[in-house]
Order: sequence, then C-alpha cells, then structure tokens
Amino acid sequence: MNYLNTDLPLRSFRRTLKGKIYVDKSGLIEPLNELVGTEACYICITRPRRFGKTINANMLGAYYTKGYDSRDIFRDLHISHSKSYEEHLNRHNVIHIDFSEMPDTCENYKDYISYIRESLYHDLFILCPSLAGTGYKSLSRLLSDSGESFIFILDEWDCIFYQDFMGKKERDDYLRFLKNLLKDQPYVELAYMTGVLPIAKYSSGSELNMFDEFNFMNDNIFDQYFGFSEAEVKALCIQHPAVPFSEVKKWYDGYHKHDGSSLFNPRSVSKALTRGICLNYWTETGPMDEIADCIEHNVDEVREDIVKMVAGIPVEVDLQGYSAAELRLNTRDEILSAMVVYGFLSYYKGRLTIPNHELMEKYQHVLSRSSMGAVKEIVDRSRDMLEATLQCNEERVSQLLEQAHDAEIPFLTYNDENSLSCVITLCYLYARKFYNILREEKSGKGYCDYLFLPKESGYPPIILELKVGKSPEEAIEQIKAKNYLQRAEPYGKALLVGISYDKEKRHQCKIEKYSFPDK
Repeated sequence: MNYLNTDLPLRSFRRTLKGKIYVDKSGLIEPLNELVGTEACYICITRPRRFGKTINANMLGAYYTKGYDSRDIFRDLHISHSKSYEEHLNRHNVIHIDFSEMPDTCENYKDYISYIRESLYHDLFILCPSLAGTGYKSLSRLLSDSGESFIFILDEWDCIFYQDFMGKKERDDYLRFLKNLLKDQPYVELAYMTGVLPIAKYSSGSELNMFDEFNFMNDNIFDQYFGFSEAEVKALCIQHPAVPFSEVKKWYDGYHKHDGSSLFNPRSVSKALTRGICLNYWTETGPMDEIADCIEHNVDEVREDIVKMVAGIPVEVDLQGYSAAELRLNTRDEILSAMVVYGFLSYYKGRLTIPNHELMEKYQHVLSRSSMGAVKEIVDRSRDMLEATLQCNEERVSQLLEQAHDAEIPFLTYNDENSLSCVITLCYLYARKFYNILREEKSGKGYCDYLFLPKESGYPPIILELKVGKSPEEAIEQIKAKNYLQRAEPYGKALLVGISYDKEKRHQCKIEKYSFPDK
C-alpha cells in the first residue's frame, strides 16, 4: 500500500512519542470525531512551518486507520478520556498523503500527479480486487464504486506550488484534481488538510470552497493544538532545567491564540531544550526568500513598518484576511498578511509585531539589505555609532544622528519619541551583536527608554534616555532620579547616555561614565 491504511503515520508518530520533547496534542482528535460523516467534514488548517502540522497529521492517521492496531500508543494520551475515543479508534479507511513527497523522477506536474494517481489506483485495486482491470479513468468513480468510506488526511497540500514547473495551467489542474477527488463525494467521511498558505491564495473560489479554513487570524477551535502554550513550555522547562523559562520565552514566544494567551514556536522550543541552549533555530526556507523579495519590490510601502517593529513599535493595521490572489504579492496588506502566514509577524487585535528575539535577528538582516536604500546606509554606520558611544565621543554621536535624520527617508523626519526611537534603533543596530537591547524596560522607579545589557564581559551596560524639546542633561538626571541604574548595578559600571532633539532640529548628546560604589 502507498497511501491507504499504511503504517507510515503510525511509525512516524511512534518516533515522535519516543523523543525527549513531546507535548500531548491528542485533544485535536475529539472535535474532529464530531465532524466525521457530517456535511462539515472538510477542515483545512493553515499554519507556518514548524508549528506541528505534520506531527498532528501522523497522529490522526495512526488513530483512525483500520489497517493497524494503535491502541497501545493512545491509551495514555488525553484522547483516551473522550467519549468518542473507542467509536473511531482504528475504525476507518485512511488515505494519508504527504504532498511534499516527490517521485524520484519529477520534471513536471504530470510526473507529480501521475505518481499520486497511480499509487491510489494501486491501493484501491488491492482493497477491492474485483474492480481491478476494469479500465477506470476516474479516481472518484473508483472510490465511489468501492462501496467504502474514507478519511482523507492531506498534509502540506500546497507544497507543490513552490515548484518551478507550476504555472497557472498546472495550478488549475491541481485544484481540479482535489475538487474531483473530494467535493460533494459521499465516500468522504472526513477531509483534513494542512498547508502554509490559505486556500483563497490559490483558489478562485469554487474549487475548494467546501473547506472550513482555520488560520492564525480566525481559529478559536484548533489553535491550542498548534504551537506550545505558556503552561506547556513551563512544564517542559521543569523537565529540562538547563534553560530557564524566562530565556525560552524571550526567544520563542510572541504568537497568540484567539484569547490573547501566549503561543510559542514549538520546533525552536524543542531544539533549545534538547540542546540546552537558546539559539536561532528558525530554518531558512523558500518563504523567507519570498518575503524578502516582496520587500525589495515594494520597499517604499513596507520598510517604514519594518523599521518601526524592529524599534519595538507595533504597527496598527486592519488585515481582513489573506487577500493575496496570486503567488506574487504587490500591496502592503498582501505583504504583511503573507508575513503573518509565514510566522514572521504576530497579529492580534489589529497590531502587528515581531514575535520574539529569534525573528528579530532575521529582521535585522533585512535592514542590512541593499534594497533598503538609505536605511541600509544608516545601518552600515551603526558600527561607528557604537564605537563613538563607548569612547564617550558626544560630538560624533550627535553627528551620526544628524546624518540619519537628514537622510531622504520621510518617516524619519520626526517630531516625537517614537520616530526618534526608529533612528536610535537603526543607528545602534550593530550594537545588537554585543548587547541585548531592551526598549521601555522596567528598572528602578520607572521604565528607561533603552537598556543595553552586554552579552559578554568587556562591554559596559548602557542606559539611554531620549528627550524631545529638552536637554540631554535632563535625560541623564532622569536616569539617576528614577534609579534606572538598578539593572546595571551587577556590572559595577555603566554608560549613561542622554539624547535630545529640539525645535531647531538639532541633536545633542551627553555621555557620562558611572561607577557603582564598592564595585
């Protein structure tokens, strides 16, 4: 067997259960059991890569298939307590297809789809030998004549769209194949499909409109089964104490469930706890290049948003859904929506943010791309800014800020602290190699504008306060009066930096070395 009642999902899920990191998501099965055999049996889950779609697809295949007995692996999972557990355990014909799997020889769409079709014909003729040799040319007719019912688990359904040979004709043919296979067919008990991008991105409307689609923006039913919750990550950190929860949260949190609660990138959390260190585990894939390309072709529309979010300023935007109708994205809303789809941005209650430290590192590289124009020029001078600050060269710091302000970048012609923060972010981007830079960070009796905490010895912490229409000396006094120094005390010394911008559009800087008593 190739796809029908195979043991591949079962074997794959067993491997997952044997891993060091496993979070029980078998609760997903219960709401799906309620849909089996109903008109609402078409479910499509779209999530970014690394959010557990394939693990869950394997789990479903292992649970539903009548080809094998999987009672031993589910009896200790959450689903075993469900009233519908016994009713559906190993009771169904399951057709499980991983659409990311390519035949050994695949030079065009015909090779790809022929491999899938011929494999299904092979399986069905084994299931129903009496139908073999009858010359079927319609897969749906063969499925119908078998007299059987089937659960379809279709993983990574959109993977084929990334292939170079997929033009409009091939895309339409593929959608027609899925429509004929699934739509309004009485043999479909459940069609569970996963992908990265939404159906609406490819479909003109009618081909796959029977699917109820659940994505990062609208999912209030299945969102708890994709990604790790804060409680789940805390429990994992207790089991694997080498990495503190606070560090894991900083690196991999930042997404949201429908109720606003935290959602962590599960793959990165698993990697960090298994290896005992938080690093950037985000896998570079085609979509990252795709988003970067979109930014390059539409840089005037989106670069302001990117700079603001890197500066820690949320972007207010009303994304009604994923409006991209073609593979090429052209408008600001299409690009930002795609960034949410790929997991590069977090969207909640009309606010876009960069989710976490892991993704922030990726966006810092984006700001260094030549397509960012004058923004890149400021970033390129950010090494000079750090050196000038460490050398207490107030005049040079002011000069670099003036150059940034005078660049032909409209949104940097500022009159408030948020705009000034964007300039500070660009001018100090190089400093992130050596510092964890925290914005609006709690310290002492308030929140300092910027706190630079060194990643390694040899660098002093930097406390930076911004003022518009006031003097840099006043900024320094505020640092002391509100005891922003508190977070820097363990280091024994600090640099206090006050930066101001006045009505005459002049930047001024004051830098003071501070040593803590008895340090």
